[in-house]
Amino acid sequence: MDKRRVGRSDLTVAPFCLGGNVFGWTADEATSFAILDRFIERGFDFIDTADVYSRWAPGHAGGESEAVIGRWFAARPGAREKIVLATKVGMDLGEAGKGLSARHIERACEASLRRLQTDRIDLYQSHLDDPEVPLEETLRAHERLIAAGKVRFIGASNYSAARLAEALEVSTSAGLPRYACLQPDYSLAERGFETELAPLCRAEELGVIGYFSLAAGFLTGKYRSTEDAAGRPRENRVAKYITPRGLALLDVLDSVAAAAGASPAQVALAWIIARPGITAPIASATSVAQLDELLGAARLMLPADAIARLDAASAGGIQD
Repeated sequence: MDKRRVGRSDLTVAPFCLGGNVFGWTADEATSFAILDRFIERGFDFIDTADVYSRWAPGHAGGESEAVIGRWFAARPGAREKIVLATKVGMDLGEAGKGLSARHIERACEASLRRLQTDRIDLYQSHLDDPEVPLEETLRAHERLIAAGKVRFIGASNYSAARLAEALEVSTSAGLPRYACLQPDYSLAERGFETELAPLCRAEELGVIGYFSLAAGFLTGKYRSTEDAAGRPRENRVAKYITPRGLALLDVLDSVAAAAGASPAQVALAWIIARPGITAPIASATSVAQLDELLGAARLMLPADAIARLDAASAGGIQD
C-alpha cells in the first residue's frame, strides 16, 4: 500500500486513519477488538485517539479509548509494531487536569502510555491551543518526551493559523521540536480549513489529518431530517448540517456515489483523500461491516468532473 509522509519526518501513514473515539463508547470492547483486527488485516496501520475519549459519555472519565487499544495490544502480540499510534493531550480531564503546561503534558503522557500499554507514542498531538501557557513551555515539554523516547513526533489540533504559525516560529527560533502535522475539522461540510490553515500547512510542509471527515455521520446520508438524528450520540453535531444547503450537498453526493458504484461515505472520504496537501482523513467505525465500507474509499478514484461537482456543492461549507 502506498503511504504518505506526515510533514518532513519519516513518520508515514496509510491514506486512511482509524478514529478511536468510539472505542469503549459506541463500540464495546469486543467490537472494538474486531474492528482493530480487521483494520490491520486489510493492511492499514494508522490509529488516532486521545486521552479525553470518551469523557463526554455518562459514567466515563476519559481514557476509555486508550485503555481499549492498550488491552488490544496486550491481547495481540506483535500488533503494536504494525501500528502508527497517535494520541492527544490538552482537553479537560476534570481532576486529572487540562491544558498544555509542561507539568500536565508530562503527567498526561505517562498516563496515556500506561493505558495504551506501550513504551512510545508515534504522534503526540496538542489537542487544543492553550493561550495561557507560553508556546515555548509546551514545546520544551514535548522535547523532553522525545529525548526520553516516549514520543516520536508531535502535532497540533484545533489551532488557528496565527497560533500555528507562531508555534512553528518558536520551534525555529528556540531550536525546539516542530509540529509535523495539523489535525483540523475538515470535510465536504466543513471547509473553513482551506482559507488560512491550508496555505500555511502547504508552505510549512505540514501533514494534514482531518477529523470529522464524515461531518459526524451527516455525509453518510443517513441523517436527512432532525427526526433522523434525534436521540443519536451526535445529534447536536449533525443537526447543524440539516439545512437546505446541506441537503442539496447530499443530493450531489448521492448522484456521484451512484455513478461511481460507491456509498456516499466512500465518496466523501475519497474527496478528502484526493485534496492537495491532505495526508489522510480520520473516520471511525462501530462495526466491522462499517469499517469495510469506509476502507473502500482508499481505492476509490473520483473523476475530475465528480470532484468539481462536489467542490461546487460544498463551497464555503454548508451551514446557513
